Amino acid sequence: MKPLTEQEIRAAFVNCTKGEAKRLAVPRDLADRPWGDLDYLGWRDPQAPDRAYLAVELAGRPTALALRSSTSGSWQARRSMCTMCLTTHSGGVSLMVAPKAGRAGQQGNSVGAYICGDLACSLYVRGKRDAGVGARLPETITLEEKIGRTVANLAAFVAKVTG
Repeated sequence: MKPLTEQEIRAAFVNCTKGEAKRLAVPRDLADRPWGDLDYLGWRDPQAPDRAYLAVELAGRPTALALRSSTSGSWQARRSMCTMCLTTHSGGVSLMVAPKAGRAGQQGNSVGAYICGDLACSLYVRGKRDAGVGARLPETITLEEKIGRTVANLAAFVAKVTG
């Protein structure tokens, strides 16, 4: 992923108002992010842990989504699988819900997916972050194919939000 600036990220939000995009917390360490290893930039709002955001470059332009994560519950102690990168976690996967873009979102419609709670799918796929024993199931596909699958899953999620 090519590095994004704070201004590019704020302008890329499709499922919140321009005012909300202007006020949301963007990471201050953008220059220190491992951009070469990222398929998308994901982060949580430090002031509101139930809020998360992701920015991805699709079709040559950045698209960003505002997300809400599920509240903690007893089900989170079970092993769950991220629908983006297919990494399993014990308590590390959250239901992330994104309001749909446009009029549908204004009417309260949303789309959800189970995503790594730390939004580090790219690092799990590449083996740069470890989710523990049994987190990555053995596969015969290449790393490039795993990355492609993650990007395709993310693109499908973004399409559901924007469609």
